Amino acid sequence: MREGFVFKLYALAAVAFWGISFVSSKSLLQNLDPYTIVASRFGLASLLLGLAGAVFNIPLAIRLKHLPQLVILGVSGVFIHQWIQVLALQYIDAVSAGWLIACSPVFTVILSAALLGENMTKSKGFGMAAALAGVLFVASSEGFKASSNAGVALMVLSTLNWAIYSILLKKLFVPYPIITIAFYTSVIGSLLMLPFTIRNGGWHALVTMPDHQWAHLLFLAIFVSAAAYWFWGKALSRMNASSVAAFLYIEPLFTLAAGAVLLQERMAVSALIGGAMILFGVYWMNKKLPA
Repeated sequence: MREGFVFKLYALAAVAFWGISFVSSKSLLQNLDPYTIVASRFGLASLLLGLAGAVFNIPLAIRLKHLPQLVILGVSGVFIHQWIQVLALQYIDAVSAGWLIACSPVFTVILSAALLGENMTKSKGFGMAAALAGVLFVASSEGFKASSNAGVALMVLSTLNWAIYSILLKKLFVPYPIITIAFYTSVIGSLLMLPFTIRNGGWHALVTMPDHQWAHLLFLAIFVSAAAYWFWGKALSRMNASSVAAFLYIEPLFTLAAGAVLLQERMAVSALIGGAMILFGVYWMNKKLPA
């Protein structure tokens, strides 16, 4: 009983870190461009994950035949996904981003039906419609300006990409521990982002960055990119996947709290309504109804 509670805490901690990450990324945009944020965050995370592998005796060696799969995961899960997210945060507030990212299961259901042959039930269709209506409410809270519309579109595109990444992770069998996979995807993603960082003079911006911004960057590297993935893997090792995934429903609440405290972001009523609709729709899509 106590052991089960501990693994629930692992899942809760991972979700909390991921929820707060939008606030840290938004804050870093005051000094850094999206390329530098992603490259430095995952570059530092690579070092930490490599160190964790050595400390916990987790092998980092891989077979060459699995490198293409890891490259695909690194491109999709870090290079594309994280860049789109940070780019979107240039146009919308962190709290709206937190609500919108909750739509990931909607696209996962759509792609699972299209690519994996999973059934699309009426219940899932209803939940999907509710969640997508919620997206419109969240978008309305940003004022439907051209820049805000671009930010909302990018964040929704980010959720679609995450669904693709999730499908790829399931289809591409990579027989390594979660830390090993996270290490290689972080290395690949940061290396691909490095040329853009150098071109934009990102390293100079890092050197001159104030201490409180370094705290945000270290939080993203240590807790969001490294520890959270390990915690999530620990939770999945002892709990069933659906029980762990249920913790994702409360991720936007951590974004909401952190946005209010750290960025003084004010939440519009329409965004709260939209967020509630998204969470309800996602919950309903995953609800098992009696036959």
